[in-house]
Order: sequence, then structure tokens, then C-alpha cells
Amino acid sequence: MSFDVVVVGAGPAGLCFARSLAGSGLRVALVERQEEALLADPADDGREIAVTHRSRQLLQRLGIWDRIDARDIGTLREALVLDGASRDGLIFSPALAGAQQLGWLLSNHAIRRAAFAEVAALPDVCLFAGARVASVRMEAAGAVISLDGGETLRAQLVVAADSRFSETRRAAGIGANMHDFGKTMLVLRMRHEAAHAQTAWEWFAAGQTLALLPLHDPHTSSVVLTLPPRRMQALLAQDDAALGLDMAKRFMNRLGAMEVAGPRCAYPLVGVYAHRFAAERFALVGDAAVGMHPVTAHGFNFGLLGQDALASGLRSALARGAPIWSPALLRSYERRHRAATLPLYVATQLLAGLYTDDRLPARALRKLALSAGAHVPPLRRMVVEGLTAANDDRRQARKRAGR
Repeated sequence: MSFDVVVVGAGPAGLCFARSLAGSGLRVALVERQEEALLADPADDGREIAVTHRSRQLLQRLGIWDRIDARDIGTLREALVLDGASRDGLIFSPALAGAQQLGWLLSNHAIRRAAFAEVAALPDVCLFAGARVASVRMEAAGAVISLDGGETLRAQLVVAADSRFSETRRAAGIGANMHDFGKTMLVLRMRHEAAHAQTAWEWFAAGQTLALLPLHDPHTSSVVLTLPPRRMQALLAQDDAALGLDMAKRFMNRLGAMEVAGPRCAYPLVGVYAHRFAAERFALVGDAAVGMHPVTAHGFNFGLLGQDALASGLRSALARGAPIWSPALLRSYERRHRAATLPLYVATQLLAGLYTDDRLPARALRKLALSAGAHVPPLRRMVVEGLTAANDDRRQARKRAGR
């Protein structure tokens, strides 16, 4: 079977990329290991995704935002960064950028469900669900993708969107810098006595990192706890009542009583940055290109930006009558996406390393960093504008205005 583009991976980035190509005239194949029923109604994986203003704009344009139930959308008004037992932290307010809120929080399974519903209705997308890629090879006439069920797909371009541990990326001979933080991340929804006031917390304490992500209900949040694996195993062995008491204690009872309100989902904490984002007739999007540490909440936003940049490049090539697989096009995509992601990826790795180091010099340095952030408003404004800007033009306008 012949297609113009074969996308490997029907996670949020792969689905959004397929949707971005709708109406372009390109024939798209979407290959995914999961069965179609699981794609149409994905399991709740506990994760809540922070969405910037620009990402919301992209999701609206793709028709995905309007398919998401309002109960699966939380308002992220501001963010608070805490260190140790101190009650005073660093506040990131949208007012620094003239906005009403920093962003939104969307349930990951709700994004997946909405994105699949959009893609399933497209006549130019062919889904190969319950299938794995056995091999990928490049020939003069294009790419040849063999599936484990015996099917052979031919395409002008292959796009890998199959997670930060992408087998398709490896099959294409592209390596990646992987940083295993040696920690396990637990995400689960919890109800709590005190209202969250639509404020996200990032709390760095001795031996653990806590995050609180405000959901639609004022007394329900997604709690993210990072611990060494052995300590996490002991925590997960507790029943719901004991876990609620444990989490309230970890939050120093600042939220009052807490109780479990969702599934417990644990993930290894690994950051990934591919050596290249493109090769011959091949490109990476989503976590296959950049897998972020969650501390800066930009993983999904980078995935959306990357797929949009690649899809825009393909549409531009079609308009010029140029091949969608041209090396120049793919190099341009790689430069653009690397420029958009590398600075924050490096900064995130440094930040995660600093704030999970319990040695005395590191503790002193992070207190100094928080103090600097509190007393140097331009630093906080830069972070807030990165979240609230709907597009690059707005940020450039602010720079020209001297803000």
C-alpha cells in the first residue's frame, strides 16, 4: 500500500500531526500498537497536561479543543514555587504579561480521545491499529515500512511519534541523549480540604519533589510526587486511607485532609533529546524528538509546536510543487524545532538537577536562585510571557515596546 506520509505512533503528537495535514491532499497512514478501541476510549493514565495559550490556539484550530469536556479542563491562574519548609515562595502571575491566566490543565486521556475523534473522521487517514513496525528502509523511490502483521507500506516520508523510547527513531539510526534521573514519578488525583485557588505548586523538599496541579473542581488537584524507586514502592503499597494521610503530611497539611480520587500511575523519570530530528525521508515529532522532565511542564507544548512546524513545512512544499521529503525542508524543520526547544530543555535539566540535589551547596544555591527570581521581575516576566504568548509575534511586539 502506498501513502504520502506514514506516521508511527497515535499518541497526542502523532494524532495532531495527522490532523494538521487534513485537506492537504496527502494520503496518511497512522500506525499504532494499541487497538482501535483503546484509542477511541483511552484509559485514564492520571496525567494532567499544562497547556499554554499558544497550544490552546493550535488545539482550537485543529478542532480538538471543542471536543474536550469542560470538566476535563482546569484553569491555571498562577504558579507558586516553594523550597523546603518555607511558606514564602516565588509567584508567577499572569499580570506580569498582561494576561488573565497562565494557561490550562487538560487530562491527557481527554486530549487523546478528542484528537482521535478528529482523526478518525478524516477520509485521507488510514489507521493501522494493533500493529508494530518491524523494519524501515529507504529506497530510491521512497521509504518502505514493514509491519509485524505482514503488511508493507510505502511512503515519501516517515514521521516517528512513538514516545521518548522510540524504536522507529533507533531503526532510522538516530541516537538520543537520555538522562535517567533515577526517580519514579507518581501522579494521581486527590481531593483536599482547602481550595487550590487555581494555583499550581512546584515544591522542592528534602528527598522529594511535589507538584499540585489545579483541576476543574476547586477541591480536586492532580498531585505529582517524585521519589527514589524503593521509597515509591513502599508508598504504593499503602491503601487509599493511609496514602491520603501520607500525602497530607507531605504537603505539611497546607491543603488540610486529603483523599485519593483517581488511579495511581507511576512512571520512570527520563529526559530525552534526539541527536537529530530528521534524516533521509524521516522526521521526529513529539517525545520521540524531545522528552521533557515535567518540572517546566512543556513536553506536550513542544510536541504541538513540532508537529505544527513540520506540517507547515509540508504544506508550503506542496504549494511550491516541491517534494515533501526534500533534505532542505527537513533541515529547516530541524533548525526551527531545535531553536524552539534546546534552550529550555537544557535549562530544565539544570533546574531539575539543582532542585533534586539535597547537598548543602545545592540547597544554598537554589534559595539564592529563588531570591533572585523574586527580586528581578524581568526573569519572571520572561517565563510568564513564554506561557501566555499566543504566538511569536506577540512576544516580539513586547520586545519592541521595551518591556
